[in-house]
Amino acid sequence: MAADEIASVESVWRSLRQEAEAVTARDPVFAATVARSILDHTGLGSAIAHQIGQRLGTSEADRARFTRVANEAFAASPDLVEAAARDLQGIVSRDPAPTALLPVLLNFKGFVALQAWRVANWLWRRDRTDLALLLQSASSEQLAISIHPSASVGTSVFLDHATGIVVGALVSVGDEVTILQNVTIGRKPDEPSRAPRIGRGVFISSGVTILGDVSIGEDAKIGAGSVVTDDVPAGCTAVGVPARLTNCPEPVPA
Repeated sequence: MAADEIASVESVWRSLRQEAEAVTARDPVFAATVARSILDHTGLGSAIAHQIGQRLGTSEADRARFTRVANEAFAASPDLVEAAARDLQGIVSRDPAPTALLPVLLNFKGFVALQAWRVANWLWRRDRTDLALLLQSASSEQLAISIHPSASVGTSVFLDHATGIVVGALVSVGDEVTILQNVTIGRKPDEPSRAPRIGRGVFISSGVTILGDVSIGEDAKIGAGSVVTDDVPAGCTAVGVPARLTNCPEPVPA
């Protein structure tokens, strides 16, 4: 997605409110849920914080705690809300299922898990590691997605189907990456300080494992069920166990 195609946080929030008002008008049964999730809030950050609290908390106290810390993070670092707005737009642009922003915010648990990670990473970088790990644990238990707070994740990232996804410590994920279900990205036991680096625009199919000190180049694709332990150049497709390269834009040296 080009930079000039990305709407501002304010524009995204206006669109969400308009969609929410339209849904409320045509579906009174759903109106209360939409009001609590969108119309009762003053901005996108508050609405996302509410989703984090509702989806991760298992008690009223937990829901209030997670909502409060998310609101704290979003107020202190507006760039987190800007990243969330880009994530919303990235999902709508790449997934043929949703035609609007509202269903993504309300129903796509991968989006909520990613925003919970953004809060956990914010905490981690401020040495509030225990609370950051608590958020990671809650996301793993409630949403089946575990992203370590020390990982690095770009924007316009899409966790599709969003079940069984593990992104380990120190992993780097670039902008516009798509990750399907049952994917593991992490370090090898004998290389604890080195983790995979996933480039911009990479597509990772279901059931993929990427381990160790490897680099996945921009716009590469990883086929379903593949196990990747070596670098994948930009634009290449990697398939199989162990993964082999195919469809590379340029010949790969033997």
